[in-house]
Amino acid sequence: MKLLKYIVLTLLALVVVSCKTTKTISGGETNLNLTTKQLIKENAKSAPDFKTLQSRLKISYAQGDKEQSYTVNFRAKKDEVIWISAMFSVVKALVTPEKVSFYNKIDNTYFEGDYKYLSDLLGTELDFQKVQNLLLGEAIFPLNSNAYEVSVNEDAYILQPKQQRELFEIFFLLDPIHFKIKSQQVSQPKELRHLQIDYLTYQEVEKQTLPENIKVIAVEAKSETVIDLEFKGVTLNENLSFPYKIPSGFKEIKL
Repeated sequence: MKLLKYIVLTLLALVVVSCKTTKTISGGETNLNLTTKQLIKENAKSAPDFKTLQSRLKISYAQGDKEQSYTVNFRAKKDEVIWISAMFSVVKALVTPEKVSFYNKIDNTYFEGDYKYLSDLLGTELDFQKVQNLLLGEAIFPLNSNAYEVSVNEDAYILQPKQQRELFEIFFLLDPIHFKIKSQQVSQPKELRHLQIDYLTYQEVEKQTLPENIKVIAVEAKSETVIDLEFKGVTLNENLSFPYKIPSGFKEIKL
């Protein structure tokens, strides 16, 4: 298993997904008349609220001529810890605000470190909160009505800083029905980097509005990585444990 596979599995283990009572959100009354302040307020109202989650997650990714798909089990305690386990516990990972750790029983290796490699992989600086927000359909940068301005393009709101940062540009597209993010994009023109997260569909899970299908596109120069997520079988707010221990004798890998 390539190193990229470990990192992708680790990165994408933070997502909240569907359950038996899940339904895809579609239709509704369109409202394209909100001010920036009103739009950000409506978006904040739709933020998911839960303590723990447990689910299965299908991850498909393509890089160049290589394509891979995995289904993993994961558990999460919001804002605190992420635990994931591939089939037969061949690969396990533990993600916290302080570090990223995973091990692989196939080649007896493990990694412990910070978010630098994940940031390099997706072309923008990441931490636990940003990754969690990305996977929950929340803005990876704080939304402040004093710092942002809104415009309308066809069937979506466009939210962007009044003054873009020097090194990178940020854009958010918001749905005019449920006011969740449809797409968030971070570009670094000088570095030829672009990160785009498209939320293709949302679903209602125990009265929470959560992503159902996400497409992540990371471009750096001529290299492109595409990651598709499909979320299945979630349970919320159960008492969960997060067993994780790197086996003795495993070799540490450096990134």
